[in-house]
Amino acid sequence: MLVRINRGIICKTMPGLSSIVTHMLSQKYQFWCRTILVLSLSGAFPTHAENIPDLQSLIHQFGIQYQSLTSLEQGKTIFFNVAENHEKELAAGVVIYMVVTPDKVIEFIKNNGMASVEVEVTLQDFIPLNATLETFNRFNFEGGSREATNFLAAKSGNQFNLSAQELQTVRSINPIIASPIPLASQVYREILWQRWQDYRKKGLKGIAAYDRSAGKTADPAKELLVASLNNKILVNYFPDLYKIWLNYPVALPAGVDEHFFLINRQVESRPTVDLVHRIILTADTGGIILSRQFYVGHSYNSNQLMLICLPFRNGSLVFYVNQTFTDQITGFGSSIKRPVGREQMRRRMDSHLKNLSRALTDH
Repeated sequence: MLVRINRGIICKTMPGLSSIVTHMLSQKYQFWCRTILVLSLSGAFPTHAENIPDLQSLIHQFGIQYQSLTSLEQGKTIFFNVAENHEKELAAGVVIYMVVTPDKVIEFIKNNGMASVEVEVTLQDFIPLNATLETFNRFNFEGGSREATNFLAAKSGNQFNLSAQELQTVRSINPIIASPIPLASQVYREILWQRWQDYRKKGLKGIAAYDRSAGKTADPAKELLVASLNNKILVNYFPDLYKIWLNYPVALPAGVDEHFFLINRQVESRPTVDLVHRIILTADTGGIILSRQFYVGHSYNSNQLMLICLPFRNGSLVFYVNQTFTDQITGFGSSIKRPVGREQMRRRMDSHLKNLSRALTDH
């Protein structure tokens, strides 16, 4: 089912070569093996839901002073720091008070998706678990732009996030024989479908790296693994969900909601398509939403977000943690680019939560 975003509602990226490669592969192998070992020592995956943490414990974990919450008014936000554990990571947190109960917040996001309150999103398409290539037929490059033509001429680098194999596929196409938009759209749909299938079968291990040229790559699988391994909220309060999130695909406990999405959004004045995996766990005292963008079209590599809803006064506190990975904050000038990028992300997060609050008030 296709959901188009109604803006009215929200108002609404040599010598010794063999030894170097061997060392790199060995490091990556050891990284995954250590992760699997830790999780296997933790025991089998449970089939029951977990308890939601109490407010005092959660704000202590986030480093938020309770006094700052007591004066928090409806629709207002407070930012808090989130540790960054990767050279390409931007992380931030924000909390908002809403005069609706946690179950209403969770229900709205479950039914509409967080993307419904993001003004940069133009398209949200639900991907069923039994999706076929035809499921992706609703995606098309937009007319009136050069995105389709540029895609068919794609090269290694940052213009499009494509693996070496995907680039070979694109290069094998003869764009002269057909109009660029339908041809590019069909090729990209096949790439998106294959990436979705690989993730469904292998989880993080199924995510292909992006070819950045000159032997360099961006590794969204490792980025998302780092994001999850260092999520102290999952580790300390949702250990069972933590193991499931790391080891996907595994059986989900009863009552856990799972969805996949294809989302198209404007990033740096260009449309970019994302593949998103989301799970929601609810309890009587609140809920948690976990989402990861395991494929992103360009400009950044991957993203993980977490929302936690807890009762507060006559409404809810909604905690929002965003971890985005991008090549753009590395290299020369990174000490300047990182805080600028983080501040831009904070502003978007603030806007998204306030749009969510308004949408729930009008709902």
